[in-house]
Amino acid sequence: MAHDSNSSALAEITQYADQAIAAAGLLTTNPYFTNLKANTFDFDAFRRTQEQFYFAVLFFSRPMAALAARFPDPHSRLDILHNVVEEHGDFDEAAFHATTFRDFLTSISVPLARLEEISLWPEVRAFNSVLTTSCLLDEVEVGVGCMGVIEYAFSDISALIGRSVVNNGWVASEELKHYKLHAEIDKRHAQEFFEILVQRWSSGERYHIRQGIDLGVYIFNRLYRDLFLKVT
Repeated sequence: MAHDSNSSALAEITQYADQAIAAAGLLTTNPYFTNLKANTFDFDAFRRTQEQFYFAVLFFSRPMAALAARFPDPHSRLDILHNVVEEHGDFDEAAFHATTFRDFLTSISVPLARLEEISLWPEVRAFNSVLTTSCLLDEVEVGVGCMGVIEYAFSDISALIGRSVVNNGWVASEELKHYKLHAEIDKRHAQEFFEILVQRWSSGERYHIRQGIDLGVYIFNRLYRDLFLKVT
């Protein structure tokens, strides 16, 4: 019975995430993705946004690790730490997510030396700062919901970007590494976050969970929208 209840709660949390993503139009009306799918996104402009997104990838595991430290329950910490470890390629430096993203940048002709020269845009710093605040200072449910829904959405975003860069002729399919990986694994990462919230959701403590999911969808949608507007 408890297993059925947990499964039901997890399904409801996931459904809420789906509804929040759909309501925001993250994958349907955000100009970053509509232009990418329509092949009306200038290639150089796209590269500039992806250079900046590297700094979001590089930063992402830091608030996640801080969030794990806030849980006295080792099982909850373990679920988050599993994500942190995978962000670090299961301790294989060549598989660090920052490394695989640098490989993607190389595939779209971004010199890696450029990453040492460019400044972080405020659009990305704002995104990183919201993640830090939600994970360190807000209710833990807000942090978990926020990080979980970003992982959840990034699976579909990765599949969309992967298809688009191949269809637009910017990257050969066999060279697509980072986005192919995240299209495959991030739904599982998200489920690990959402599972932490199951007992609270089942007991009716849903306000901060919804707040976290809504915040994650908002700030992710805003990041991509703002990146697009910056270069157009």
